[in-house]
Amino acid sequence: MTQHSQNPLAHPEVQLANGRAYLLSFIFSALLMTAGLWLTVSHAMSPFATVLSTSLLAGVAVIIQGYLILHMDLSHAQIWHTVAMVLFLPLFVVTIGLTAWMFHGLYERTMIMTPAMSSMSHQ
Repeated sequence: MTQHSQNPLAHPEVQLANGRAYLLSFIFSALLMTAGLWLTVSHAMSPFATVLSTSLLAGVAVIIQGYLILHMDLSHAQIWHTVAMVLFLPLFVVTIGLTAWMFHGLYERTMIMTPAMSSMSHQ
């Protein structure tokens, strides 16, 4: 009987994993999400600017996690993961955009407006 002599820790995917990158990714993501929470809770900006800024902060957090945890870069070893991400991102953005558009339309059609609110919307 032959023994399996390959060391599972010698694989390149396992070698890429390190605790420092996971910790940095967690710290950056926590800071960015805390900033987004503060912007939302404090009403520091208009509603549209708040949505835009929190979306930007979430996008930066995703990029940081993709680089530090998933090791997404343009190296030859990771090129297919990067191609998959590039093909996935437009579908994700369209899905989120269409969902927001749908809920905006549903809100306008289903929320009961008082007479004072309806007169304010016509101005």
